[in-house]
Amino acid sequence: MNVDALNQQFATADPVLTIRHALSLPGKAVITTHFGPLEAVILHMAVQTRPDIQVVWVDHGYNTKATYRCAEKIIGMLKLNVDVFTPKISAARQEAALGGIPNYTEPAHKDFTENFKLEPFRRAMAQHKPDIWLTALRKEQTEFRQSLNIFTSDDKGVLKVAPLFQWTETQMRAYLEQHQLPNEDSYYDPTKALENRECGLHTSTL
Repeated sequence: MNVDALNQQFATADPVLTIRHALSLPGKAVITTHFGPLEAVILHMAVQTRPDIQVVWVDHGYNTKATYRCAEKIIGMLKLNVDVFTPKISAARQEAALGGIPNYTEPAHKDFTENFKLEPFRRAMAQHKPDIWLTALRKEQTEFRQSLNIFTSDDKGVLKVAPLFQWTETQMRAYLEQHQLPNEDSYYDPTKALENRECGLHTSTL
């Protein structure tokens, strides 16, 4: 598959068209979500093309109550086919007995990220074995993401597709309003620590 050609072809395409093309390709597709702010956009777009698409949620256990309530609203409204993956260490155990959340500048934060984000994600991908991975990654989110693209391929041959890559937050919020989709901005990711910091999913070899 010529990833460069795909990026040229869909550089300015409507995200829905990008999703339709990705889901027309042979192989199994999954879409990942953390049910954080604006996530309903890609989930709504995806189920318009494939209502039963496999949704993978890595729930690190530190989400706010508002995030969990919003997630349930989105799952119910869109009738999502969700498979939830949680860390082998619970947030309660981490807080009570294992020192809580280490500062992102501490060496221990690398192990924390592995336990609460990367290991469950690898487990999810190993179980579902996708050929196509849809993600809500957007260019404007972090400096690192500006170096990525709509279509990328990893060393295992998984085609990662970010149909919303070129969209701004303004466009995302307009879509939410247009389709009256639930959204919750009260979101916390303990593996990121800072809003513009990567959590590891898009920087690690998985």
